[in-house]
Amino acid sequence: MAKSDNPLLLENQLCFALYSSSLLMTKLYKPLLAEIGLTYPQYLAMLALWEEDGVTVGALGERLYLDSGTLTPLLKRLETAGLLSRERNEADERQVLVRLTGAGRALKRQAAGIPKKVAVAAGMPLAEIVNLRKRLTNLRDTLAE
Repeated sequence: MAKSDNPLLLENQLCFALYSSSLLMTKLYKPLLAEIGLTYPQYLAMLALWEEDGVTVGALGERLYLDSGTLTPLLKRLETAGLLSRERNEADERQVLVRLTGAGRALKRQAAGIPKKVAVAAGMPLAEIVNLRKRLTNLRDTLAE
């Protein structure tokens, strides 16, 4: 069997290509996000909130593929940092709404240059980046079904 045909070689694993790429992508983001005082998971939460503010913790968790045990401490740290507030939904006390503060909304301006820096570091044409993102999103959606 040729090396490239061996299904148990580490280098032939899709999961390892995704995992190692994710680790390196997170490593790339770390200093960029440190400049604005966020961790990578916090950045993802802020991206979602910049798109849609005033969502429930449950909806945010679904959007980020995070369970409440992971999301709640992350949101508490962002709240302590003054970037968001969490409050019970008056219409349904079981739900907690997450809302950006003025500081949280203002942070979006500071974060605006990050995607371009990441694209430059990736060394790929924009069309290729867009195509790769679409393919990975399709894979994620298929796996989620």
